[in-house]
Amino acid sequence: MVNIDGKLVEDDKAILALNNRGYAYGDALFETIRVNSGTILFWEDHYFRLMASMRILRMQIPMGFTPEFLEKEIMNLIEKNELMNSSVRVKLIVNRISGGLYTPASNEIEYNISVAKLKSSFYTIADQIYEVTLFKDHYVATDLLSTLKSNNKLINILGGIFAEENSFDNCLLINSNKMIIEALNGNLFLIKGDVIKTPPLSDGCLRGVLRTQLIRILEKLPEYTVEEGSISPFELQKADELFITNVIAGIIPVTKFRKKEYNSKTSKRLLGVLNTRIRLGD
Repeated sequence: MVNIDGKLVEDDKAILALNNRGYAYGDALFETIRVNSGTILFWEDHYFRLMASMRILRMQIPMGFTPEFLEKEIMNLIEKNELMNSSVRVKLIVNRISGGLYTPASNEIEYNISVAKLKSSFYTIADQIYEVTLFKDHYVATDLLSTLKSNNKLINILGGIFAEENSFDNCLLINSNKMIIEALNGNLFLIKGDVIKTPPLSDGCLRGVLRTQLIRILEKLPEYTVEEGSISPFELQKADELFITNVIAGIIPVTKFRKKEYNSKTSKRLLGVLNTRIRLGD
């Protein structure tokens, strides 16, 4: 069962019109949200990122589009799908209503919500090889639109195809200044000694919710120095660890890039801190 603009319908009866602007022009934003046993993780960050993104895209935010309203819509859908005691992946999509060509006839919006069950209640790290490479066929622009979670994900799609065809687990994306900004499905962190570095938003990386959470955690751990700075491909060869973050998987340690192999000691420790904060509701 899914939620189509406030109405619950069976999956096989959900209809998307051909003139839907999210489908026709990519005129849409989405949030991928994790819910553990009825608790939405990092909901405030998700909500305010969505609101900020809608304002940037000049979408008209309805008066009733409050965090309480959307939370209720999400939880009601989870309950109807009998997933209240499970970990759930929620996808919330907001698009401008149909009408117009490139220039919309209206800035009003509609939304839909879908859910899927996840396997694990908390974040885990699998002890397995996870090899990445650079995706150099296309570059990400270093502008504000690149930081949004929009429906325009062609570079990520092509990078995913490239990784699959060449037996890699993931690709790292590069911006127009030839700096590494993120992975296909999450933000990138690099560890060298006691310094943990992640690309800045000004380089064009996604404003990731778990990225925000980890920066907050790291700023409270005196043994580490956290930096937001550009990362060149050359720095990957000198790093002690690399890891990727997103709200569904948590922390994904990279074990290999070209001939360089990495450990995951700090990644595992940070994952433990993250899970503890989730359990305590911090």
